[in-house]
Amino acid sequence: MHFSTLIQNWYRQNKRDLPWRSTSDPYFIWLSEVILQQTRIEQGLSYYLKFSKSFPTVKKLALADEDSILNLWQGLGYYSRARNLHSGAKQILLNHKGKFPATYNEILNLKGVGPYTASAVSSIAFNLPHAVVDGNVYRVLSRVFKIIEPIDSTSGKKIFDKVAHEVLDKKNPGNHNQALMEIGSLVCSPTSPKCHECPVNAKCLSFADGTFLEYPVKEKKTKVRDRYFHYLVVTDGKKIVLNKRAEKDIWFGLYDFNLIEKTNAKQNVSKDIELLNPLKFKKDGAFVHILSHQKIHATFWKVDVKKLKTEKGKTIVNINELDNYPMPQLLIRYLEQATL
Repeated sequence: MHFSTLIQNWYRQNKRDLPWRSTSDPYFIWLSEVILQQTRIEQGLSYYLKFSKSFPTVKKLALADEDSILNLWQGLGYYSRARNLHSGAKQILLNHKGKFPATYNEILNLKGVGPYTASAVSSIAFNLPHAVVDGNVYRVLSRVFKIIEPIDSTSGKKIFDKVAHEVLDKKNPGNHNQALMEIGSLVCSPTSPKCHECPVNAKCLSFADGTFLEYPVKEKKTKVRDRYFHYLVVTDGKKIVLNKRAEKDIWFGLYDFNLIEKTNAKQNVSKDIELLNPLKFKKDGAFVHILSHQKIHATFWKVDVKKLKTEKGKTIVNINELDNYPMPQLLIRYLEQATL
């Protein structure tokens, strides 16, 4: 069975019941697409309902004052979308006498509209053969056909556009596009895809060899932030001081040692350690720990003191009970070679 037939059969049985799917009015379809840019459906739905009720026609939206539109948009973020929506409505009123444009290029010419939105509106509202390519579509197509070209490269975008149009059902482009996006949203998720529920798993090359999580491929690497940690392993020889990490940083809820973070590798911590009145201290290991967005340069200092002090947020535990406290892998690496 053809790719498009499989996804459309699945879509008829599994699609979510959403108000913009029960209309062919291009204005409401456009409205939904603008609201849902960078917004989850669960959040955008209430805004769609408010806007469609307050501005039931393009003309009413065009003639509204900007403050009323922005007030209605409040809480949704990315306010440029609301302004573009207003400008687009004014264009339609001025250049098309209030009638929504019916061609891809005319829709593309509206303020804030790109190829994706123009394809979505023209295919769903006017049955024009334009394939949508968004994040969900990139993911599905890259996995099904094992497309190794990066989705954020010029060549990659051309290839995905070509493939998307090759598999497009030219007779039912609107249903095809919505089906493909819905599968990407509900089934072919980024980290936990429901491959066994996918209507095209028999055709999916990456499912066949288990490489689906390697797709889509991206060219631009995420910028990695360097951080410089100095852990003070404060101990009296029998017990040790632990710190439970707070939220709004890595490893929330796990335990580590007293931490001093510096802004660069050259900054010294000797003076910080001296404030603890140590009997002695020594460097006890150095590690580099790489996370998705951070590179941790960690130095461990064994700080021997005569008596441990109880501090707010700190826990004093027996050294032989450290295994009872969950810690980041970085600290586990240290403890495997430490002599406490």
